[in-house]
Amino acid sequence: MKRLLICLALAILPWSARAFDLDDLQQQLRAAPIVRGHFVQQKFLRSLPQPLTSRGDFTLAAGHGLLWLLRSPIAQDLRISADGIARRGPDGAWQALPQHTGAGRENRLFLSVLAGDTSGLRANFDLSLSGGPEAWQLTLLPRSVLLRQIFENIQINGGKLVDRIEMREVQGDRSVLQMTDAAAADALTPEEQRAFAD
Repeated sequence: MKRLLICLALAILPWSARAFDLDDLQQQLRAAPIVRGHFVQQKFLRSLPQPLTSRGDFTLAAGHGLLWLLRSPIAQDLRISADGIARRGPDGAWQALPQHTGAGRENRLFLSVLAGDTSGLRANFDLSLSGGPEAWQLTLLPRSVLLRQIFENIQINGGKLVDRIEMREVQGDRSVLQMTDAAAADALTPEEQRAFAD
């Protein structure tokens, strides 16, 4: 009888009482196919007393990639996809930037990190998730020899959306990316559609 009562109690526990796992995180983040917001990126270098800071706006769109619109210290529009990185010129046309060997994999990795794409990250990292749907932290430990030579670890924090990424490098440098005022959207604006289509 006691076992039956325990089983019944477990069966009627609310969803929120169940452990929040990687599949739950993946589903939660995929519920927002388009995310827009502002970013502040800081690069902490051992050789400099102050971090290098850049600010701008971003649009992350599933199936399209990332529009990274740098506003300071210089204005520069970038489009990042699995195919490569393109920069918008003064005439408004997008020009592909030269890619080195392995750049496609790096671009896909960056998009997976920014989107919290756990299935895309599992191929390269051991993942450890803590917290719940409203406040979670995903720690990435590099699996391949190549990535272990670059990264000590990557930490992604968020709630409904990703809001902070910290990349710690083996030699002691680190990058911190904060997304602020991030909000989900259902559709791209006409300007965003043109930017991804060009």
